[in-house]
Amino acid sequence: MIRNLHIYKTPEELAIQFAIQLIGWIEDHTGEAFHLAISGGKTPELLFNILAQKYANSILWQKVHFWWVDERMVSPSDPESNFGTANRLLLSQIIIPEENIHRIKGENDPEAEASYYSELIQEKLTPQNGWPLFDLILLGMGDDGHTASIFPNQIHLIDSNQLCEVAVNPQNGQKRITLTGKVINHASKVCFLITGAGKAGRMAEIWANSEMAKLMPAAQIHPVNGNLAWYIDDAAAHLIL
Repeated sequence: MIRNLHIYKTPEELAIQFAIQLIGWIEDHTGEAFHLAISGGKTPELLFNILAQKYANSILWQKVHFWWVDERMVSPSDPESNFGTANRLLLSQIIIPEENIHRIKGENDPEAEASYYSELIQEKLTPQNGWPLFDLILLGMGDDGHTASIFPNQIHLIDSNQLCEVAVNPQNGQKRITLTGKVINHASKVCFLITGAGKAGRMAEIWANSEMAKLMPAAQIHPVNGNLAWYIDDAAAHLIL
C-alpha cells in the first residue's frame, strides 16, 4: 500500500496545493541552493502556471536551481521539449539567475549530452553516500507505468550505476536522456504528481503491490531515506478509494 498519499478533487486543486507546499519547502530550506529536478507532462504544466501567477516576484527563485528529470532529444524550441515548456510557462515569467537553469540540451548527441549532464550534476550538487543529492525530484507516471524516461522494457535503468542514461521511447523510437533510478532514489525528497483516469489502473496495481507493479518503473521508486509522497487527483485515485 502507498504511504504518504495526498488526494485532491481536481488537477487544478492539486497544482494549487502543491505549489503552496513547494514554496514552503524552499522557504524552509537552510542551504544556499535548492536543487529541484522537474518533469514534463500536463500536471507540471498546471503547476508551472500557478507558480508563475502567484509567485513570479518571489525572491526565493534566487536560490532555486532547476534541473530536468528527463528530456527528449529535440531543440528547445520544439513543442515536445520539456525545457521549452517549463521555460515558456514558468522560467521566463519569474526573476531567476540564468546560471540557476541547467537544461539538458536535446539538440546535442544523446550519448555525449548524457555524459555532459552527469558531469554537470556532479559538479554542482553535494554528494551524499556517493550520489548527488537533489533536494526535490518531481516525477510523473505514464499510462504504461513509466517514470522519468525509464520505460518498462528498460527497467534496468532503475539500477544503473550511471547518473544519466540514454533511453528510447518504445512507442516511437525517440531517444531521450533520463536520470537513473539510483539518482532519483538518493534524493532528499521525491514526489509523484499524477492526474487523470488513465492512471487509475496503474495506481491500483501499485497500491495493491501486485505482480504487475513489479514490472513498472514507477513502482520501483523507493528513496533510501523513505521520503516519498504521492499527490494524485480523484480520477487517478478512484480505484483505490
